[in-house]
Amino acid sequence: LARTALKQLKGPLSDQDKLLLYGWYKQATRGDCHLPAPPASDLKAKAKWEAWTANQGLSRMDAMRAYVAKVEELTRKEAG
Repeated sequence: LARTALKQLKGPLSDQDKLLLYGWYKQATRGDCHLPAPPASDLKAKAKWEAWTANQGLSRMDAMRAYVAKVEELTRKEAG
């Protein structure tokens, strides 16, 4: 439901919000990241990898809660 609500937001998300949500989503769905860091020259992949690894050790349930809370915050902010 949170993912659907996120897609229905009208305004663009900041890059920081996108990375936070990405990191929590990956942690909730895949667990800890065990992939090697991408090359520094691939800025987008490196940012996504860093967002995911920032949640290392966070339980899947806590990552889901953080994701849902952020989507609710963004929804409230958009509603005014």
